[in-house]
Amino acid sequence: MDGVLYDSMPNHAVAWQQSMASFGIHMTAEDAYATEGARGIDTIRTMVRQQKGEEITLERAQEMYDEKTRIFHSMPKPVVMPGVVEVMKGMKARGWIIGVVTGSGQRPLINRLLTDFADFLDESHIVTAYDVTRGKPAPDPYLMGMKKVGTEPAETIVVENAPLGVKAGVASGAFTIAVNTGPLPDELLLQAGADLLFPDMQALCKHFGF
Repeated sequence: MDGVLYDSMPNHAVAWQQSMASFGIHMTAEDAYATEGARGIDTIRTMVRQQKGEEITLERAQEMYDEKTRIFHSMPKPVVMPGVVEVMKGMKARGWIIGVVTGSGQRPLINRLLTDFADFLDESHIVTAYDVTRGKPAPDPYLMGMKKVGTEPAETIVVENAPLGVKAGVASGAFTIAVNTGPLPDELLLQAGADLLFPDMQALCKHFGF
């Protein structure tokens, strides 16, 4: 979702930095991009462990994540990534089933997905942070996505923009495409195992002839 369907990662990076600073945790924009795709509570627990040597509960991590969510929703609404609608139109025309696998669990964001992509996406084909106990880079989110849309790994294409997401897609057995819409070097996405790499969704659209 973030960084693939929406140009939302700059807002997320700011929200992560501001919210974590309020809890005494130092997080950079690079940290936000590098951990993108993971469940928010997992990212928080890892950062607290690394910086404070503490193991916090899931409940405490959720409280901290709620503050990050509050800040994110106070910011301007991110726009749909250029080329995304054209990609979805092309997929639908070919009879492909479209699913979304996100590390987010925020209901307002899910509702926006269903509004912006109403012609292409069914809620039963969305995987959120609350559908799995292990988030990206574990394959579980994408395996759950395949279960929801009814495909096998060899029938599935994953489109990702973050190293953890690419690793999850590769681990699931799906053909995994990286679209580098953020500031991370291409090498990180290729090292994570991406089968193809594009600079944006428009290039992906052109490649597939959508």
